[in-house]
Amino acid sequence: MEGESYTISNTSHLLGSVPAVIADEKSSTAHNVPYASMQTFPLTNGVDKGHGYQISGTPTAFGQQSTSYWRRIFSVSSYTQYFNVDTDAVVNRLMSSLNPVGGDFFNKIDANPDLYGLIWISTTLVFVLALLGNIATYLTQKHVDNTTSWSFDVSFVNAAAWCIYGYVIVVPLAYYFFLQYMGSNANLIRFWCMWGYSLTIFIMSSFLLLVPVGILRWIIIILTGVASASFVALNLRSFIDGNDVSVAVIAAFFLQIALAVFIKVRFFA
Repeated sequence: MEGESYTISNTSHLLGSVPAVIADEKSSTAHNVPYASMQTFPLTNGVDKGHGYQISGTPTAFGQQSTSYWRRIFSVSSYTQYFNVDTDAVVNRLMSSLNPVGGDFFNKIDANPDLYGLIWISTTLVFVLALLGNIATYLTQKHVDNTTSWSFDVSFVNAAAWCIYGYVIVVPLAYYFFLQYMGSNANLIRFWCMWGYSLTIFIMSSFLLLVPVGILRWIIIILTGVASASFVALNLRSFIDGNDVSVAVIAAFFLQIALAVFIKVRFFA
């Protein structure tokens, strides 16, 4: 009996210990499967290199980057750095834009390109064209007929806004995508900054266009267009590299000339 009892006791002890250990291991393994799987097949830069899986509901690195990118695009705070510019810097850039053969504008704005000049100069030019265009029209009509009375044409404001804002936003944007496609150097903020400051000379020449002499107006606007076009083309050429995009520099020159001609025909006819 003692031997039998001893055998049963010993067998019970052996049989009881083995299932307990197996159950423990199964429970532990089942509880930690995701962790163990990710340790065996880790994700590298959001791409599964093995056959492991990801825990449901956990965003991928790509998803996080995508969400963060679009959040920055539509966040006002992302653009505050482009308005952090003092008066001295703005004046220096305004003076540089009046030097058509300098070609070093991008070097001056490299540390801190701004959108302040783009908005301020464009808006100023819109109101200058609308106001002076009406005055120039009145002076021209008055020069022909003394009985002409003053009347303000509100359509000049709409035309100036569509022309200037459309040009200074769409053209740099088109150049950015084109140069990116061509594999050349491109930076949208710098392009907006340069094209914005390139309009400075049009504000100054608009006052000269008040002279009610047709041929003199054409001379003034052509000289203005050539100066602004040279500023854009030479700086664009110094910024991008490669002969395959030289056509883009030539196109930028003639686009600026076309803007000058449109201003003359529409507002100072």
